Amino acid sequence: MDFGRVIAVRTDKTIYRKDNIVIKLFAENYSKADIFNEALNQARVEETKLHLPKIIEVKQYDHKWAITLEYIQGKTLADLMVQHPENYDEYMNLFVDLQIMVHKQKCPLLNKMKDKIYRKILQADIDATTRYDLLTSLESKPNHSKLCHGDFNPSNIILDDHDKPYILDWSHATQGNASSDAARTYLLFLLDGNISRAEQYLDLFCEKSGITKKYVQGWIPIVAASQSVRGKPEERTFLLHLLGVVDYQ
Repeated sequence: MDFGRVIAVRTDKTIYRKDNIVIKLFAENYSKADIFNEALNQARVEETKLHLPKIIEVKQYDHKWAITLEYIQGKTLADLMVQHPENYDEYMNLFVDLQIMVHKQKCPLLNKMKDKIYRKILQADIDATTRYDLLTSLESKPNHSKLCHGDFNPSNIILDDHDKPYILDWSHATQGNASSDAARTYLLFLLDGNISRAEQYLDLFCEKSGITKKYVQGWIPIVAASQSVRGKPEERTFLLHLLGVVDYQ
């Protein structure tokens, strides 16, 4: 089959554009359950008030599964931040406003965030005492049911030709505590080497959401441990280093 033009390549997937659709073709050994879970997440989030590409179909091609979605014409917020640095503060404000808007939505059939983090921490390469402390801290956190993206970063936001924002990639979506989602975004900025922008993001999120900075920071070791089970080796080293950071100002 002609999938069209390649627009992105990842370790386990290739993304194509053909006319007005996007085809996300997964590697042959990619988990079938994870692919259908991603499509189901996307379909459930479509029922909220958010703008996102619509799911068209899930199909198999020569032993490889693919998700087909609506194509959104526009530029990512990440690209706009690079191309127009003079507007960076404006884009960052929009970014945080969108994340807070996500957290105001409800998707009661999504997986629970705390359950997912619990499973990830059990898989993390950490000693038993640290694992116990992290799981105890996780258990003490309030149970919320807010929609959380799980990978909210500027490259997952597209502004279309009319400046309408669309949010992409709901494969990690859960329902849970917004501060955990913010801690994950903060870590993404750090992993990208943007320490000052990470702090700017966190300050702005806390200011706009009314959540204290110390409370969000309390989630960082928990989220870092859960995220350490995947990704590049150097990222895992950095994330595991954060587990020793327990006191914040």
